[in-house]
Amino acid sequence: MDKLTPKTIPVPDHPAAAAAFQADAERANWHDQALWFIREKRDVASKQTPDWELLRETASQIKEHVLAHLDELLIQFEEKARENGIQVHWAADGEEHNQIVLGILRQHGIRKLVKSKSMLTEECHLNDFLAAQGVEVVDTDLGERIVQLAQEPPSHIVLPSIHKRKEEVGELFHQHLGTEKGASDPAYLTEAARQHLREKFLSSDLAITGVNFAIAETGGLVVCTNEGNADLGVHLAKVHIACMGLEKIIPKAEDLGVFLRLLARSATGQPITTYSSHFHKPAPGQEMHLVLVDNGRSTHLGKKDFYKALKCIRCGACINTCPVYRRSGGHSYHHTISGPIGAILAPNLDRQKNADLPFASTLCGSCTHVCPVKIDIHNQLYLWRQVLAQDGQVPKAKAVSMQAMATVLANPKVYRLAGRSGRFMLRWLPGVAQNKRLNAWARQRDMPSPPKESFRDWYLKNRKTK
Repeated sequence: MDKLTPKTIPVPDHPAAAAAFQADAERANWHDQALWFIREKRDVASKQTPDWELLRETASQIKEHVLAHLDELLIQFEEKARENGIQVHWAADGEEHNQIVLGILRQHGIRKLVKSKSMLTEECHLNDFLAAQGVEVVDTDLGERIVQLAQEPPSHIVLPSIHKRKEEVGELFHQHLGTEKGASDPAYLTEAARQHLREKFLSSDLAITGVNFAIAETGGLVVCTNEGNADLGVHLAKVHIACMGLEKIIPKAEDLGVFLRLLARSATGQPITTYSSHFHKPAPGQEMHLVLVDNGRSTHLGKKDFYKALKCIRCGACINTCPVYRRSGGHSYHHTISGPIGAILAPNLDRQKNADLPFASTLCGSCTHVCPVKIDIHNQLYLWRQVLAQDGQVPKAKAVSMQAMATVLANPKVYRLAGRSGRFMLRWLPGVAQNKRLNAWARQRDMPSPPKESFRDWYLKNRKTK
């Protein structure tokens, strides 16, 4: 096979992927409604918490302190973790992270393992890497197991299989778990998954978990789950490997209460996650490893306009509320972290590959409004657009059209002429105005009825004279 040059490799295209998702109108509609239902639950939960805004501000300030003193807190955390008997490893990027994990597996002769949900290991493509080395990785979060069986990446950081219908899950389980053909009852499918995964837990000697929070003061780790799969995996295994990004540090144990009150309410509208598991040291006879991963985070920290995105606690609230994500699906973002926060983080890792993502937003500000740590998400997306435009990473057609629009908006006479022309087209040439090839705006929208006159014309005719 001929080697592909960079020019022949297709560049990911969010609009095209979103259009493909939209082609299934029924799926797009219930996906939209499902995410908005969760957003509404978040709103109810926040309003039932009297000090909600104080919690958000406190969490934001704690994270601001963390990012300003990250080097000191990481050193403090490492020292405490080692004192607790945890073996600490540092990884500069995803490749080094994967090699460290593989080294631990080979040291113990382990060929299969169970893993609870970890967006960091998804970011590092650990599953594919270990599979190529002959290691069986079983994701034990139900949503993660569903997309793993479907050979798909997660489409949401909290709800990995939100894009799947229950009938599709039933067909997957029929193929892989031997459930009844056509079964789609959630309780039946969940029980089948429970029985399937129980055997995996019992036969695995190693468990991998993510980390939601790491406490510098104590050297302890906190993992939040709703299914108890992280607990079960760790307590049955002889070796526990926890994988975390550098930004998951918080200074003190007393800070944890702030984040635990915000996390589940923001993510799913729950008062708290069902399991908030604390790991401070290996159990007797157990070995515990922690892999601390940079993978572009220190570079992101050095960007004054974008560093606050590292405050993110991965609740998914910005994804649930985003009108673009809800109608385009997580896979259209072609990045581990989808939605608004992912569109900020992704260009930092690969500016060219992910240049389309900051434009996958209406800049409505809803993401900023719901963020529990008060990241100015929509402002950062706007700033990324400027950076990408100056860097020449915007498609030529978009750059030309934006320049044309700037010219129109900067010239009152041209603006008025354009308005009259638009009204004329809508009134007398509706076929042209609604042509989906000529007018991208009409592809997924009904064009409005044309006004009889512009606001300016109406104002000039009706303004009162003194």
